Amino acid sequence: MELAADARYRATGKRKTAVARVILKPGTGAYIINGKTLDQFFPRPTLQRNIRQPLEAVGYEEKMDVIARMHGGGVSAQAGALRHGISRALLEADPNLRGELKRRGFLTRDARAKERKKAGLKKARKRPQFSKR
Repeated sequence: MELAADARYRATGKRKTAVARVILKPGTGAYIINGKTLDQFFPRPTLQRNIRQPLEAVGYEEKMDVIARMHGGGVSAQAGALRHGISRALLEADPNLRGELKRRGFLTRDARAKERKKAGLKKARKRPQFSKR
């Protein structure tokens, strides 16, 4: 697929309470997240690998620059939100990639979140200690 030099593809990715607003543009494979590089914002190699997966899956790791604004959540949730946002932005760029991205599970919003605490319980499911006598 040929990309116009001035093309911009926007998408939003979410995970838990983290939100990533992503812009993809043709470039050299640079990542800018809140004004920082990928290894400054996410020092853990596992999270970096997780974020790079969608572009590597479709072979665009050297062809696209990623610019993202992140807020909310922790480091792992932010990485998940960024991966989701990149995947959705790739879909904007080329709808033909849908099959591959969907097969690898990059387009699915991970709905797992902290369960709320219930009345009469100590946590979401933990019950107070029971004493027979």
